[in-house]
Amino acid sequence: NELGYGGYGKVYRGMLPNGQFIAIKRAQQGSMQGGHEFKTEIELLSRVHHKNLVGLVGFCFEQGEQMLVYEYMSAGTLRDSLTGKSGLHLDWKKRLRVALGAARGLAYLHELADPPIIHRDVKSSNILMDEHLTAKVADFGLSKLVSDSDKGHVSTQVKGTLQGYLDPEYYMSQQLTEKSDVYSFGVVMLELIIARQPIEKGKYIVREAKRVFDAADAEFCGLRGMIDSRIMNTNHLAAFSKFVQLALRCVEEGAAARPSMSDVVKEIEMMLQSEGLSSASTSASTSATDFDVTKSAPRHPYNDPLPKKDKDMSTESFDDYSGGYSFQSKVEPK
Repeated sequence: NELGYGGYGKVYRGMLPNGQFIAIKRAQQGSMQGGHEFKTEIELLSRVHHKNLVGLVGFCFEQGEQMLVYEYMSAGTLRDSLTGKSGLHLDWKKRLRVALGAARGLAYLHELADPPIIHRDVKSSNILMDEHLTAKVADFGLSKLVSDSDKGHVSTQVKGTLQGYLDPEYYMSQQLTEKSDVYSFGVVMLELIIARQPIEKGKYIVREAKRVFDAADAEFCGLRGMIDSRIMNTNHLAAFSKFVQLALRCVEEGAAARPSMSDVVKEIEMMLQSEGLSSASTSASTSATDFDVTKSAPRHPYNDPLPKKDKDMSTESFDDYSGGYSFQSKVEPK
């Protein structure tokens, strides 16, 4: 039942008593958090609700184990689809809708979450799809809350594996902003076109796309030789040139020249509408919903106060403490 492995640890598929599949992220020893840090992360995850964000189902902190339990995404990652690993074929229209869904999720984090959240690890392997191919952004364990005092900047070491996705301004400023997520998303947009990893065989797709870009080429913007052959067979690549130009604006060297994620959402919606394609749901600005208890929202996993200590709480102070939203059961470590 192992689904994958990352910096945090292994991910397993599980099943609840009601038959619902779940994904369980089990921390390895080297990535264990202290009790206070883990509590903060759970509080973040439990108050973020949007159809384009992978939802937290429950958690476990006991017997020396740390686990986060998420909804299971049966269609896997966007990366696995683009590489052919998952066996799922995404035509161009589906890729446009995946881009829109992921953009809506990020726009919610940046502008409607309270406080705003910088993801810091946007990449195609952190965009998952359910059985309806609804795209959802994952891995909030690497996210960063932005308080008013931060003014949108996070001075931090980069977490995750951002090779090829990292905002070039970070190398000089050591700061990440919402526009850093926009840059990473622009790289994902280019992946949707080219179906290659950001850096492959010594070639960086951002640099390659900028080098061949030709605004005079109304149909392919000069990228014809780079386009994934599986979508080149399509008679018409809807709004292709607009999509390319938007992606290249997202990966501008300077953050000030990049659009916001809400602007990205609006532009992709307009692309779909101009081609007579449905954008499936309302925009991020109206569909992002922070549920309250009157709308059958998931319960906050902390029903009872956690033990308080002046210093960081130990595993022992959390002993035998697990929580969930809609089920009363524990995730038992093996």
